[in-house]
Amino acid sequence: MDAQSRGRADDVDPADQWVLNPDTGTYELRLGPSGTQSPPGPRRPSTRRTTESESGQSGRSGRREVPGQRNRRAGKAPSGKGPSGESPDAQGRRKRKPKATRKKKVLLWTGGVMGFVLVVGSGGAYWLYQHFNGNISTVDVGDAGSKSSVPDGAFNILVIGTDKRTGKGNEGYGDAGSEGHADTNILFHVSADRTNATALSIPRDMITDIPACPTKQKDGTTKTVPGEKNVRFNTSLGQEGRDPGCTMRTVKQLTGLTVDHFMMADFNAVKELSTAVGGVKICLAKAVNDPKSHLKLPAGQSVVKGEQALAFVRTRHSFGNESDLDRIKQQQQFIGSMIRQMKSDDTLGSPTKLYGLADAATKALTVDSGIGSIKKLTDLAQVLGKIDAKNITFTTLPVIDNPAEGKNHITVVPDPTRADPLFAMMRADTSLTEVKKKEAASKSAAEAEAAARLNGPRAKSSDVRVTVLNGGAKAGSAGDMVTWLQNQKGVLKSSNGANAPQKVPATVLAYAPNQADQARKLADLLGLSAAALKPGTKDAVGKEPMVLTLGPDFSQAGTPIAAPAKAPEGIQKVEADKSVCAK
Repeated sequence: MDAQSRGRADDVDPADQWVLNPDTGTYELRLGPSGTQSPPGPRRPSTRRTTESESGQSGRSGRREVPGQRNRRAGKAPSGKGPSGESPDAQGRRKRKPKATRKKKVLLWTGGVMGFVLVVGSGGAYWLYQHFNGNISTVDVGDAGSKSSVPDGAFNILVIGTDKRTGKGNEGYGDAGSEGHADTNILFHVSADRTNATALSIPRDMITDIPACPTKQKDGTTKTVPGEKNVRFNTSLGQEGRDPGCTMRTVKQLTGLTVDHFMMADFNAVKELSTAVGGVKICLAKAVNDPKSHLKLPAGQSVVKGEQALAFVRTRHSFGNESDLDRIKQQQQFIGSMIRQMKSDDTLGSPTKLYGLADAATKALTVDSGIGSIKKLTDLAQVLGKIDAKNITFTTLPVIDNPAEGKNHITVVPDPTRADPLFAMMRADTSLTEVKKKEAASKSAAEAEAAARLNGPRAKSSDVRVTVLNGGAKAGSAGDMVTWLQNQKGVLKSSNGANAPQKVPATVLAYAPNQADQARKLADLLGLSAAALKPGTKDAVGKEPMVLTLGPDFSQAGTPIAAPAKAPEGIQKVEADKSVCAK
C-alpha cells in the first residue's frame, strides 16, 4: 500500500515523503503527518509522476522521478494498468508490507536521515544534503586527530561538553563571558570488532599536565600554546586560546590512547537534541527543587527536554555529595537514556523525528575536519549505531582527593592503583561489558596461533639478547628498562636503542623464529601477552638481538605490561541499557 493509504505518519516510508512542488517543478521533502493529507482518491493525469520507462522518452515530460522513490498507484494508466504492470484492482489488493524488523530499524537509525539523503542524492534531496552539510561546524586539529572517519581497528572519540554561554536563553546561567572550557568530557572507545564500547568520563576538576598545543588561527597561521603542569583538566580547552585539539592531546598524554575524533556540544546542543527526540526519560530518587540550576521535578520518572534537560545535566547541589563526580553520574544516565530513545521505535519509525534529529545534531555539534561532512558523519554513525546499548559501558576515571590541598578537597588526581589498570584495559581493547564470548571451538587461527606463542621451552636470562626502543612511552623508559633487566633479571645482553623510528600503539616484541625460546623468557619477565609477541619469517643470524619497542602501555620497569583481564575493584560501571535513578 502507498503512503497516503496508511493513515499513520510513523508507518510512512521516508521515500514516500518526497512530493512534487507545482510551483518549482522539483521534488521536496514533506514532513507533515499523513493524517493531515487529503483522503486518497483518483488523481488527475496532470499530477501523475511519469518515469522514463513509462513515457518511453527521457526528459520530455518536464517531470523528474526521485531516485529510490517507490512507484505509487496513480489512477488508470493509458495501458489500463498501473505503474507496476498490474491493474488498479490488483494493486488495491496487494498485501501490506510487513513492518521492518527492529534490526532493520536500527540500521535505518545508524545512517539516519543523512544516510537517506546520500542514497537519494539528486533533485530535491540535493538541497537537503547541502542544508545538513552547511549546518556543520568544524575545527582543524592538525595531527591531533585522524583523517579517516572510521579508522581501522579500535578507535576513540572525545565528546566534549563546553560551558560556553552562547545561544538564545543561555546568558542567564552565570559566567556569561566564559570562553568555554572542557566542562564535560567522555572518551568513547569503540572496540576493534565493533561489538562494544567504553565511555570513560574524565572529571573536569582533575589535576593533570597539559602538553604544548599547536592551534590554527583564523588567518590560517598556526600558534603553539605553551603547555602547563598541575592544572585543572577543563583548562585544556578555551584557556589561552586552546582548541579541542589541545584537549585531545591532553587525553592522549593522560591515558596513552590515541584520540581519533572529537564532538563538542554546548548548552544549546543539550536543549535541541533532547527536544528533537521528543524528550529524554530520567529518574530521580527524590523530588528536586534546585534554585541554582532551576531544576524542579518530582521523585520517580520524568521526561525532560529543552531547558529542563539542560538543568538536569547541570545541577550539582541536589545529588550525592554535591560534587562534580556525582554530577557525572547523572550526565551518564542522561546520555544512556538518550541513546535508548534514539534507538526506540518511536524515533526510528518517524521520518519527522529523524529529520529533526539530524537537523538538530548537525547544527548543535562542532567536530574535527576528519568527520566534518555528512558523508563522513554517516560512515561513523553506521558503525556506532550497530553497537547494542547493553554493550556500552559508562565508567568514570578513578580519582582520589588531591593530597596537595590537605582537607580542602576541591580538586582530584588520578588514582594510580585503579586508573592505570583501567587505561591498560582500554589500550588492550578489553571490554568492560559481558559481551557473549565465542565458543573455544570457534577460535580463529590467529587467536590459536597467538596462544601457541607462549607454549614451548624458555631460554636462560643470560642467553636473552634484546635491544630496547622507546616507541611512545615516557622519556627515559628504554634506559630504565635496560637497567632493570640487567640489574634485576640478569638479562646482561640487553641494550638501549633510544627512540624507535615511529611510535607504536602498544608494546611489541619482534623476534626471529629461532629466537622463540628467548621471546618466551622475556615475555615471562615483562608480563607480556601473547598478542605482543610478533614473530618474523627469517631466522636471526649470529648475535642478532630481538627488538622490544615500549609503547604508551609501559608505565615503569617491573610493572607487568599486559593489561588486566577484568576491571579494577571498585570502579563505577553502568550499561547504557540500564535506567538508574539519581540520588
